[in-house]
Amino acid sequence: MLIRKLAIFLLLVLTSCSGIVAVNGWPWTRDTVSKIRITWSQDPATSMKIIWDTKSASGKKQTLHYGVVDHGRNYREYTNKRRLDSFINYKGMNNAFVHLTNLNPDTKYYFVIRTSKGDLSKRYWFQTMSQSENARLSVVAGGDSRNNRTPRIAANKLVSKLRPHFVLFGGDMTSRDSSGQWEEWFSDWQHTISKDGRITPIIPARGNHERSNESISRLFGTSHGVYYALTFGTNLLRTYTLNSESSVTGNQLTWLKEDLAKNFGVTWKIAQYHKPMRPHTKNKSENDRIYRAWAPLFYKYGVDLVAESDSHTVKSTYPVRPTVKNGNDEGFIRDDVNGTVYVGEGCWGAPLRRNNDDKVWTRASGSFNQFKWMFIDKSGIDLRTIMVDNANEVSALTDSTRFEKPDNLQVWNPKSGNVISLSPRTNAVPL
Repeated sequence: MLIRKLAIFLLLVLTSCSGIVAVNGWPWTRDTVSKIRITWSQDPATSMKIIWDTKSASGKKQTLHYGVVDHGRNYREYTNKRRLDSFINYKGMNNAFVHLTNLNPDTKYYFVIRTSKGDLSKRYWFQTMSQSENARLSVVAGGDSRNNRTPRIAANKLVSKLRPHFVLFGGDMTSRDSSGQWEEWFSDWQHTISKDGRITPIIPARGNHERSNESISRLFGTSHGVYYALTFGTNLLRTYTLNSESSVTGNQLTWLKEDLAKNFGVTWKIAQYHKPMRPHTKNKSENDRIYRAWAPLFYKYGVDLVAESDSHTVKSTYPVRPTVKNGNDEGFIRDDVNGTVYVGEGCWGAPLRRNNDDKVWTRASGSFNQFKWMFIDKSGIDLRTIMVDNANEVSALTDSTRFEKPDNLQVWNPKSGNVISLSPRTNAVPL
């Protein structure tokens, strides 16, 4: 009898606590909101796309409450609320999309999500981008997380601690593109959320392990072709996300050429895509179709930096330009004045490969889990390669210290140096 009474008492306590936690705490037992990510399809200074898994079809009735004042989880105090813009059942998840527009630049927005049953999410927040060309940006670039969850989570944790303005992710999130793997991937992506609820936007590209464009477009709300560009700081930076897994000529090439010409005056141009033109492992073939289509445009219109993935090795190059003239190595020759720097190649958790295919214009190569961390302003770009395995030992930065090196951060230091510094170009017209 005593045991039965004790069991009933414990059940009542747990039931009571679960109700309290569902309303006021984190995590909460009755939650139907998970796998949150944010990204852009319009101006990063005035918009944000918020996506999450409602876990059930009833999630179509969920509401996002948001504003510029932090009211915690008191949803009634937020000045704005928004119903779902779209709802897609895909890859085993009920993906809810809210696209916020007409936001104020360089402004923090706080939000909670309320379910149809009255449950509340944790309070999250994001910050819109500055429109000033004098802004300074912190950016992480990488790719190939695939199926190794331990290094993948380590890299994600470092994102939460470094607090970059956004992440360029070059594809191959999973190995089989299955529903279960995507659910795990988005669960692991929650480790990029800082302890204060700050969410880092992701700019995703498609890899060869995403079996169709839909894997990216339906989970992140990108264009159907999964090639697009975004501008930061008015004319400070334009990022190009290209699709190496579909036709690199045709519509994509026409769009790229026209957009590069139109935005030639932007200070910095960075491109990302999955398959490298010239892999730095012998396990991968040369990608001549990509080289022929894009390398001449990168040179002509002054693309400063290219982030590639796929090979699961580490590389950085000196500035290079495409040429078939004497002295070239695999179609490139070093050009410190007008060349493009290529970095990569994946290593966000995918199985590592040997770096056994260096070129004469290779600055450094290696084989370890890593991503690139860069600081960008109108005077230059400083890029470092970050070794991610010791993420738990690294101190967390704040918004005011995000351009500092946190304690215990492992920055790769090859013979060529641990920082790649780029200066703005001086040519006023395309080459």
